Order: sequence, then C-alpha cells, then structure tokens
Amino acid sequence: MHGHNYFVYIITNPGRTVLYTGVTNDLRVRLDQHKVNRGKPESFAGRYYCYQLLYYEWYTYVQHAIEREKELKLLSREQKMTLIKSENPYLRFLKVDD
Repeated sequence: MHGHNYFVYIITNPGRTVLYTGVTNDLRVRLDQHKVNRGKPESFAGRYYCYQLLYYEWYTYVQHAIEREKELKLLSREQKMTLIKSENPYLRFLKVDD
C-alpha cells in the first residue's frame, strides 16, 4: 500500500451493532489505532469498540476519498448495510494485506 493510496472504510464492533465510517491514507495503521483505542470514551469508535473492518474503498486522490466519506456518512444504517453486503455478504471481518 504505497504511493497515492487513500481509503474510505467502515468498521464495526465485535457484535456488529455499530458502524463507523472514516478515511485514511494507511488503512492498516488506522485499523491498529482503532484497535488500541477500543473502550476509550474520547472517540466514537473507541467508545463503541469499533475496530473490525467490514468494508473499504480505495482512491488515488484524497479529495475523492473525502467526498466519498461524506456521502457514506449521509447514508442510513440500512443503506450502509446494503453497500457492505454487496461486497461482504456475510459481514466477515476483513484483513488488510500488504
């Protein structure tokens, strides 16, 4: 994951009851940060133990990733679940490869 890589991602908690949408230029590092912060009340993702990856999209340009993140944040939970299930129908926790 080198070069111009930007990711819009959706993570969840172990019970898959909460969804968090974010953007990053290093998905692996950001997921590690979410995992370390689980249970910490200072952030939404931390407070709700969101650190399991369900979905992500890759972009070359940060502006496109930010625009897409804003679009996804406007979706209802049902719409987000439809999007996630289009790529990950069993809601498996995804791993990030090098």
